[in-house]
Amino acid sequence: MTEKHLTATRFDHFDLDLSVLEGLADAGFTHCTPIQAATLPIALTGQDVAGQAQTGTGKTAAFLLVILERLLASQPPPSSHQSQPRALIVAPTRELAVQIHKDTLLLARHTGFRVGLVFGGTGYQEQRDHLAAGVDILIGTPGRLIDYFKQHVFSLGRVEVVVLDEADRMFDLGFIKDIRFLLRHMPPPEERLGMLFSATLSYRVLELAYEHMNNPQLVKIESEKITADRVRQRCYMTANSEKIPLLIGLVRTWEAPRVMVFVNTKREADRVWGYLQGNGIATAVLSGDVPQKKRLKLLKSFTDGDLPVLVGTDVAARGLHIPDVTHVVNYDLPEDAEDYVHRIGRTARAGAAGDAISFVCETYAFCLPDIERFIGAKVPVAPVESSLLPEIDYRSRLRPDREDREYRSDRDGRGPRPGGGAPGRDGPRGAARDSRGAPPGRGRRDGPGTGERPRPGSEERPPAADREPTAAPTAALPVADAPVVATPPPARPPRRARRAPEQAALTSVTPPNAPPGVPGPSESAAVPTDTAADPAKKRRRRRRKPGARAGDEQPAIPTLGGPGGEPDES
Repeated sequence: MTEKHLTATRFDHFDLDLSVLEGLADAGFTHCTPIQAATLPIALTGQDVAGQAQTGTGKTAAFLLVILERLLASQPPPSSHQSQPRALIVAPTRELAVQIHKDTLLLARHTGFRVGLVFGGTGYQEQRDHLAAGVDILIGTPGRLIDYFKQHVFSLGRVEVVVLDEADRMFDLGFIKDIRFLLRHMPPPEERLGMLFSATLSYRVLELAYEHMNNPQLVKIESEKITADRVRQRCYMTANSEKIPLLIGLVRTWEAPRVMVFVNTKREADRVWGYLQGNGIATAVLSGDVPQKKRLKLLKSFTDGDLPVLVGTDVAARGLHIPDVTHVVNYDLPEDAEDYVHRIGRTARAGAAGDAISFVCETYAFCLPDIERFIGAKVPVAPVESSLLPEIDYRSRLRPDREDREYRSDRDGRGPRPGGGAPGRDGPRGAARDSRGAPPGRGRRDGPGTGERPRPGSEERPPAADREPTAAPTAALPVADAPVVATPPPARPPRRARRAPEQAALTSVTPPNAPPGVPGPSESAAVPTDTAADPAKKRRRRRRKPGARAGDEQPAIPTLGGPGGEPDES
């Protein structure tokens, strides 16, 4: 760790409240980073700010200090039966919201402000009760905020400061309509202080700033000279089938690593985790399918150094401050060049150094030119040596247990479906499938296979011996481990035998209230023998419809039409 990322400006040079300075002392902050030194003089005077700086440069502390100072200088609103937050901080992801809440509690320790946190996936009623009791500073994700707002749990009419963190990510995740909804229910921009921060300020973000802020002043920090130069970047030109061996070989060569591996899909995250865990490398997965409580627990274990490897999607690429990350591996190159900058920003934070390794594979090789064009530099290419490609048994892969994943059908993510199963896969069959797995948290191994390497990016199907029978599941089993015996379906009769009753019905069965001249249900034997013996007459009779024309010759056929149900003779 170095101090070259700091400026000569000290926090005590600003006219900050004593309680705020005490919080800074508890956090160990004495000098400002460039974004803090440029933002504080503007925001402390009441001017809206739209700040751009690379991730890991102290944007969170910059807007928290402004919030605390603003709330301390103004009078609190009169008491009301409804919760009325005075400051609102909106974050695009749950993990980022949790991180901001943690930093807020540290800096606001001596101010006496009540801090609230709401996000989806867990603690719905607990968060609701805490928010209804009243908070001064509210931090949350858009979905859960709007949910509680529409239930009238809190009001936005007294908001004095609003902060949008990682605003460009709001657009990427489709939250922009939710953000506009929240801003429209706040006081007008002239009556509140607005701050917007992001690692990249695109045109759409600036449009949002000018529409819902009061003439914000742009603050851009050229951060390439602060942390990007401390990230040692390199890439490997590799085939899809070599990515797993290369990743395992690299991790085994690093001493005391703390590695973040980024993939593009949740399914691929589970696949990479299965091979790492199955080959003796302790690994955790951070993706949208992992239940929120477990995500927070795994993230804490990785931050504390108990887990050496964390595999995740781009949900972990924004705003998370995890100290001492030594390596970032782009297992899949991101299709958006900006995401590459956010990913490698997980290392070399706060002036430290780190390594960023990228796999240029057959699937995502087309992304490399866009990334190099965006960062304005060529990524050095390292040779793939044979020593970095150990022999991997592809049957060593573990699969996550079903209870380690959740499948949410509602938008705000209140929790998994009842029973914990996937949509359309609940019931006895799913339970029988789970009973074959390893103990919870350890996953289960594949059965014996052919030993062939799987197609990259695809799931291997288990061998035929391990697949479940396709018979319908039973309602309950008397014994948990009792085998399920599928009852074979009854033998189907020959085709001619099945068609025979239908043909008989067409020629002999008469529906109720049929007109005269049509055979009844029990008189098929009464058809004259001459008609039955003459195939031509029989065919003509079949084609003749009920109610034949006058003058046609009709055989004398008994019918059921007389009074009292007695047969009449025609």
